[in-house]
Amino acid sequence: MNSSPLTIPSTTTGAVDGRHFSSDLAMDAVTLRVGDLELMSSYYENALALTPIEEQARVNGEIHRVLGRGAVPFVRLVATPGLPGVDPRQAGLFHTAFLFEDQAALAGTVLRAAQDPRSRFAGSSDHLVSEAFYFADPEGNGIELYWDRPRDQWTWTDGQVAMDTLHLDPSAYLREHLTDEVTAAPSVRPGIVGHVHLQVGDVDSARAFYVDTLGFETTVGSHPGALFAAAGGYHHHVAMNTWNSRGAGPRATSLGLADVAITVPGREDLDALTARLSGAKLSFADDGRSVNVRDPWGTPVTVSLPGTSTEELLAR
Repeated sequence: MNSSPLTIPSTTTGAVDGRHFSSDLAMDAVTLRVGDLELMSSYYENALALTPIEEQARVNGEIHRVLGRGAVPFVRLVATPGLPGVDPRQAGLFHTAFLFEDQAALAGTVLRAAQDPRSRFAGSSDHLVSEAFYFADPEGNGIELYWDRPRDQWTWTDGQVAMDTLHLDPSAYLREHLTDEVTAAPSVRPGIVGHVHLQVGDVDSARAFYVDTLGFETTVGSHPGALFAAAGGYHHHVAMNTWNSRGAGPRATSLGLADVAITVPGREDLDALTARLSGAKLSFADDGRSVNVRDPWGTPVTVSLPGTSTEELLAR
């Protein structure tokens, strides 16, 4: 589904080795269950300069709406009023991270998000590999807006990438990088879902599922209470932390994260994945184009082939 010219380049080959995801993996639109569809839709349209791509009403009364930039989906909002709200102490979403192609594109979107009174600004950081700004949407779902430094500026030691959390002044950043073009029309600049950061009950179980079974490779394993993992030499496609959720058990049905979506290059990737899942004795569904499995806390993870249509996304 990711047809944007903005992609995350790989530093390794795309061969499937049976143990890991191939290097050409990409993250896809994250699905959120929302209580107020119009509020949340208007927020993402205004604060992140997204536009509705497609919508579908279900026989059970749910409405599914996909928003993105151009033809590239960023989020799928599923209207499910009446569910309990997001509980920051439970397993689920820490943030969805949207990656932009340059500092001007990032600055333009940060300005939009900061100007929306429904945004909750949660900070900004220089992570050595990236520059990032954090917000929460009106229903408490975390958002990261970020830009990657060139890979030749990343530092790797024994297979682990150096990351940190350094001060990044948002006002100075906007003064330096905003342009008239992105201020007037940030939506013309592409972006993608760069990574998804999850809250989990414990890091060891997260490693067993996301690294040992699903097929990511650890990129930062020494950070207290957290684990970062990726494919293709990226700094991270997924992260898992226990900072707010240590000891959390299986998720109850609530608003918030409903699906983590991943795209892999070919059917051989799905075959290797199903072999790993079978070897771990985990239940999964395989419809030929996608494999769906739940992590130890009940969060659905969908791994699909490229070219998934918006209609197929809506049907999940």
